[in-house]
Amino acid sequence: MTSLRRRLLILVAAVLVLAGVGTGVVLHAADRADRANRPQSGGPAVGIGKLTLGQKNRLTFINTAAGPHRTAVASVPSTDPRAGRTASSLKCARFYAAAGTGICLQSNPGVLKQSNRALLLDAGLRTKRTFPLAGTPSRARVSPSGRFAAWTVFVSGESYSSAFFTTRTSILDTRAMRLTPSLETFSIVKDGKPYHAKDINFWGVTFASDDDTFYATLNTANTTYLVRGSLSRRTVTILVQNVECPSLSPDGTRVAFKKRILSRTNLWHEYVLDLRTLKETALAERHSVDDQATWLDNDTVAYALPTNGKVGSSDLWSVPADGTGTPRLLIAGASSPAPL
Repeated sequence: MTSLRRRLLILVAAVLVLAGVGTGVVLHAADRADRANRPQSGGPAVGIGKLTLGQKNRLTFINTAAGPHRTAVASVPSTDPRAGRTASSLKCARFYAAAGTGICLQSNPGVLKQSNRALLLDAGLRTKRTFPLAGTPSRARVSPSGRFAAWTVFVSGESYSSAFFTTRTSILDTRAMRLTPSLETFSIVKDGKPYHAKDINFWGVTFASDDDTFYATLNTANTTYLVRGSLSRRTVTILVQNVECPSLSPDGTRVAFKKRILSRTNLWHEYVLDLRTLKETALAERHSVDDQATWLDNDTVAYALPTNGKVGSSDLWSVPADGTGTPRLLIAGASSPAPL
C-alpha cells in the first residue's frame, strides 16, 4: 500500500468517525428532547390557544414543563398565575415582550454546529425580522415603548459561572430596523475619564422609559459593574461594582440585580439598588439566582430557579422588592417572564 493511499484511508476513516460522533450527539439530544416532550402526570394543564402581546393583565413566559408544549411561549392571568396556561406554537430559548413587541431567541442543534437566531415579533407573535446570533442565547429584553430590543449571547463558554466566557450584546431599533451588533463599540467612562480595555464584555440590558437610557452589566479586569448608557450618545458610564443582570423597576428608581457572593464563587444573591442613593437591599431569596429578574410591578420581582430533580426545567418565584417577606412559587415549569 502506498503512503498516499494509506493517508487517504486514514483521512476517510477519520471523517467517518467524526460523522458518527456528530450523528450520535444529535441523536442523543433528539432522544433527550423526545423524553422531555412526553407529558408527565401531575404536570400543569397546558392547551393551545390564541396568544397575543396585546392582551391585558396576562403574564407571558416560556413553558418549561415536560410535554408537547415544552419551550413554547405561554401565558396565564396575572391575577391567577397557577391557572391553566395557554400555549402558542412559538418556541424559544429566551423571550421577552413589551408594548406589543416581542423578542424570541432560538437555538437549534445541528450535526456540525447549532443554529441560533433572534426573532423580532409583532403583537400576534408573527416574525417581522430574523437576525442570526453569534452564540448561545442568554438574555433578552424589550424597552417599555417597544421601540428597542436587546439580546445577549455566549460566544464562548456556556454560563456566567464558567471560568472563561465571552458575551456579545446587541441592541435593535425596531422602528428604523437599525442594529447595533455589539455594545463594545460604545465609549466607556470610568471615574470621569475614558476607559479602554481589550477584555470588555457586556450583558443583561434593561431599558428606561425615555427610549434613550439603559442599564447593563460591564465586565473588565475580573470585575463586574453596573453601567448607565445612552443610546443617542453611544456611551456608557460605570456606576457601581458587583452588579450583574440588572432589571429596572417600572418607576425607573431602582434596579434589581444578582450580586456575586464571595470572590470567585458561582453563587449569586438577589438585591435591589436605589439609583438615587446607591443603597443596596438584600431580598429574602436565599438560593443562588442565576437569572435576570423581572419586575411584576413596583413592589415585586420574579426570577427563575432550577426545578428540583428535573434537568432543563425551571420554576418562577417571586419576592417583595423591599427585602421583607418570603419567596413564593409563582409558576411551576416556567422561565423568561414578561408581564403584559
